[in-house]
Amino acid sequence: MKDYYYVYRLRSKVSPKEIYTGLTDDLEERVKKHNEGGSPHTAKWRPWEVEVAVAFSSRPKAVAFEKYLKSGSGREFARRHF
Repeated sequence: MKDYYYVYRLRSKVSPKEIYTGLTDDLEERVKKHNEGGSPHTAKWRPWEVEVAVAFSSRPKAVAFEKYLKSGSGREFARRHF
């Protein structure tokens, strides 16, 4: 979908305990880059699969949700619900 911002959570296929949370406006292309090794933060644990992605029409709301998911309470929320 165009004009949306995605907060996504990836899980490594080789090491399922490894999780990465990010934000993008092109989810398919971003996951492709993660799996090609284009991000130094995720290259070691590839390939990745999308565990969950949430679409926002507002970039500030997407940024706030990503920040929350990276906080202690947000990681616990994700662990329980995703």
